[in-house]
Amino acid sequence: MIHTVCYYVFSPTGGTKKAGEIFCRSIAANVKTVDLGGHDQKAENPEGDLAVMAVPVFGGRVPNIAAERLKKLDGKGMKTVTLVVYGNRAYEDALLELNQTAKEQGFQVIASAALIAQHSIVPEVGEGRPDADDQKEIMDFAQKVLNKIQADQEGKIEVPGNYPYKDAMNAPAAPISLPSCNQCGKCAEVCPTEAISIKDGDVTTETEKCILCMACTAACPKHVRILPPPVQEMMEQKLGALKTVHKENKFFL
Repeated sequence: MIHTVCYYVFSPTGGTKKAGEIFCRSIAANVKTVDLGGHDQKAENPEGDLAVMAVPVFGGRVPNIAAERLKKLDGKGMKTVTLVVYGNRAYEDALLELNQTAKEQGFQVIASAALIAQHSIVPEVGEGRPDADDQKEIMDFAQKVLNKIQADQEGKIEVPGNYPYKDAMNAPAAPISLPSCNQCGKCAEVCPTEAISIKDGDVTTETEKCILCMACTAACPKHVRILPPPVQEMMEQKLGALKTVHKENKFFL
């Protein structure tokens, strides 16, 4: 194993972080985690032996907030592994975009993967993933990356995707708080775009700021932060056919 990985991660509901941590802990004794979704997150240039970047896929793209924060880094030629994590639908241009962003910031991308996790809006899609089989595959990938590092191998990583990238996703609506909400403030605390505010007992969400990351719904201790029912129903219908589909992880070395 290598000594230290610098792990850059944007994971509003935890699935991306979980998948990426399997990789990081399979290749390094120590993992330094940099949360790309934290409020007032300052650019922390990589330290250690390897950088790992893990982001979810939003509508086939890298979330803007994650891309913006990665663009503040100076990679200084550090070897890097890029991971995109998606809810069993498609990753489209996201991995190509992440790799290009990393290279533009001076990172040397040596391996990439597109991994499956449970969907953040329709949890029956990709339910339970990454599962035990996914974990084994990710650990095997980590060993191959370690072998590549130890052999000091280089080589251009080719991943699927198109440039110009597809248009970024526009959120059709923002989550809402049900009347039983007690204004504890957890939703506002975790919102990466600071779209949520609480004033005079009302929870307000700026729809134009919301990226539909679902961090607020995952963090709500009373489970009263939800998508508007018509939007949830639309997403269920749109993704329903994927509930019985088992997509495979993809690895690029």
